[in-house]
Amino acid sequence: MTAAQAHEHAVAADEIAIVILTCGRVHLLKQCVENVLAKASAATREIVIWSNGATDGTEEYLESLEDPRLRIVHHPENIGQSAYVDAFSLTTSPYLLELDDDVIEAPQDWDLTLLRAFQSLPDVGFLAAGLVDNPHDLTAYAMYNLYDYTEVEESGVRLLLGPTGGYCALTSRAVYEQVGGFRRERRRVFFLEDAAYVKKIQRAGYRAATLIDLKVLHAGGPHYSKAPKEKDEFWRSYERRAARKRAAKHLLLAVPGVASLNSKYGWFKPPEETYASQDLP
Repeated sequence: MTAAQAHEHAVAADEIAIVILTCGRVHLLKQCVENVLAKASAATREIVIWSNGATDGTEEYLESLEDPRLRIVHHPENIGQSAYVDAFSLTTSPYLLELDDDVIEAPQDWDLTLLRAFQSLPDVGFLAAGLVDNPHDLTAYAMYNLYDYTEVEESGVRLLLGPTGGYCALTSRAVYEQVGGFRRERRRVFFLEDAAYVKKIQRAGYRAATLIDLKVLHAGGPHYSKAPKEKDEFWRSYERRAARKRAAKHLLLAVPGVASLNSKYGWFKPPEETYASQDLP
């Protein structure tokens, strides 16, 4: 390989494709575009913004944007997180970054910071940015008050090991294709596509992690916007299932000897260590 080819290969290896799904919250999307995408580095070569049937002025706003990296898709209906499959198929970059439209602040070159950390961690297949401690954001509240994390440093990168969200997270196309990409749901509009993807990469021997030294501002929850009915329906169903699991755990722990054995072998988390969305502010 010549020096020119090596340089060309190095540049290509740093190319990122960002996908944003949006639906009916143009006030947050504008902040995401102006305060987050505008601060992305030259490593971001492709941006796809997929509008899931929005009717609140999103279409007009998107059509006003002039970034040459940008590709806009106006889908006639809300297909939720399943749109990631089609949106990422429109890109060719070797690194894929999913970004929620309610991430509204980020530091300069945030995408490159995420990429450099990812490249130094060969067994990490999904790396998320950290979150600003924002009590109004449900995800940040859970991260700082409800989740358990282990802090580690690897290859000079400080990480949180534990629940890893897809609000601003990077994977490689190689890992993505190896594990079969994001999941498509035919029956549900809203589902936890990031959790499903993390399970896939873990089965393939990769880890998911959160980058401590990069923090973005996430604006999720009722303080910022009204949730679509499909999301509310998902969480109601989720909480019914969680309540049944907690009840079953209480019954098991009432059996003599089960609590001590569970403490020793870690078969399941005690019900007091789990939570439902009503625990959030």
